[in-house]
Amino acid sequence: MTKLLMVPAVLMALTGCAAAAFAPLGPAQAILYADSGSGRIVTENAIGKKKGEACASSILGLVTTGDASIRAAADAGGITRVASVDNNYTNILGIYAKYCTIVSGDKGDTAPEPAQE
Repeated sequence: MTKLLMVPAVLMALTGCAAAAFAPLGPAQAILYADSGSGRIVTENAIGKKKGEACASSILGLVTTGDASIRAAADAGGITRVASVDNNYTNILGIYAKYCTIVSGDKGDTAPEPAQE
């Protein structure tokens, strides 16, 4: 009987562990369910028409995979001139968590280097 009671106790103890993987990243968090976001303008560039997203996910805080970097999001959207960076955070019962970085901007004009004579 004691072993049977241990299973719910262990599951309750692990609840919320997935959220710990992304705790220092900023968006509001919750134990039961969270779906929140935050954003910031990081340059003086105008908000562009392109958008790129990169995500990382975590299971029980034990296994975290993915690349939610600004570079990965910019590459996914074909953005070379970043204007703003938004973040979205989802947590379901602390079992599964997902953190996404959303970058907006444009593809900057890059002029070729002048030829050296």
